[in-house]
Amino acid sequence: MDVTLAYGERDLRVAVPDDAVVVEAAVLTPLPDERLAVAEAVGTHLDRLALRGKRVAVVFPDITRPMPNRTVLPPLLAELRRRGAGPDAVLLLCATGTHRVASDAELEWLLGPDIVRTYRVEQHDAVASAHVEIGRVDRVAVNIDARYVDADVRIVTGFVEPHFFAGYSGGPKAVCPGLADLATVLEAHSPARIADPDATWTVLDTNPVHTFVSAATALLPPDLSVDVAIDGAGRVSAVFAGQLPGSHREACDHVWRTAVRSVPGRFDVVVTTNGGHPLDRNLYQTVKGMAAAERVLRPGGTIVMASSCIDGLPAGSAFDHLLRRARTPEELVRPGGQAAPDGWQTQVLGRVLAQGRVELYSEGLTDEEVALAQLVPIRDVSEALARATARGGRVCVLPRGPLTVATPVPA
Repeated sequence: MDVTLAYGERDLRVAVPDDAVVVEAAVLTPLPDERLAVAEAVGTHLDRLALRGKRVAVVFPDITRPMPNRTVLPPLLAELRRRGAGPDAVLLLCATGTHRVASDAELEWLLGPDIVRTYRVEQHDAVASAHVEIGRVDRVAVNIDARYVDADVRIVTGFVEPHFFAGYSGGPKAVCPGLADLATVLEAHSPARIADPDATWTVLDTNPVHTFVSAATALLPPDLSVDVAIDGAGRVSAVFAGQLPGSHREACDHVWRTAVRSVPGRFDVVVTTNGGHPLDRNLYQTVKGMAAAERVLRPGGTIVMASSCIDGLPAGSAFDHLLRRARTPEELVRPGGQAAPDGWQTQVLGRVLAQGRVELYSEGLTDEEVALAQLVPIRDVSEALARATARGGRVCVLPRGPLTVATPVPA
């Protein structure tokens, strides 16, 4: 049978065995009026903030997230303006974490030309931006972007999806790591935290990464958090507005009900993606899709991955540098080693490669770049799958990769 895989800005149609287990999330219904739903969700919360005359920071996700900023931000900004906080009082601040900043063209694509022309839009840089210590967690200083700290009113926006080591995205992650300096990010993503078995999909309370992130954000929490869930086309299916952690927990509970699916045992071959554009912009992000497949892969099995990687590794990144230093999966993992930028991603990659072979179809990477990451380049997903199953074996397909969490149960 044929299955459509999320890949870049276009999908891939591939042939899979008729008895393959295809894992799909629940069919979500987009809200009939997405912008009205956002406006109604934030209205009562904004009323309590007495906005007139105050400086407002509105934080939004960067270009690596499928956040529908063009849907969420216009009604939020309109509601702010209605309450006396117009363009002169509002700063839109992009939470990049340690990712690269966007170009002017990318910002316009992300937000829309009207917002870019009307509002002041700035981007966080984990190294170059000014940061302020807001307190300590586990005796470690938490340093957050000064523009967030200096604002009178702080609003964060986000998209909630299962996350491979933080449990879920959205909520407190907008502040830490989104607006944190490099040292704080390294602590949040330390090798010991990433290696903890509870640093995984859909786990919050006992997850050391989420625990640090939540505690760091709680030192100077946003006055309002606006999280959304989206359907397969990126349309808003639910809005969760309020204060942390409550509103984020509601969003996570919703996503758990719609995105987590049980599958019968583990599989010899897992076909996966990284959720398509913009999630599969580079190989660094693509590790998430591999981690999603790892959950249901038997030891020694094969992952067949499709990810466009239009931004490459990215070349010259810390991730690129770490890949060049490693020759084995064990050298990628570096258990108990010193924290390093992007080390959390190579740590997970090494863990996946210790579990099985990874073959990658990508039009944005050279064969040499794929091999640098200890992966096997392929030219055709259907042909690679046919080779992997030539001697039989069970197949699982994750068409949207990490956007759907497959959980093995006894067959």
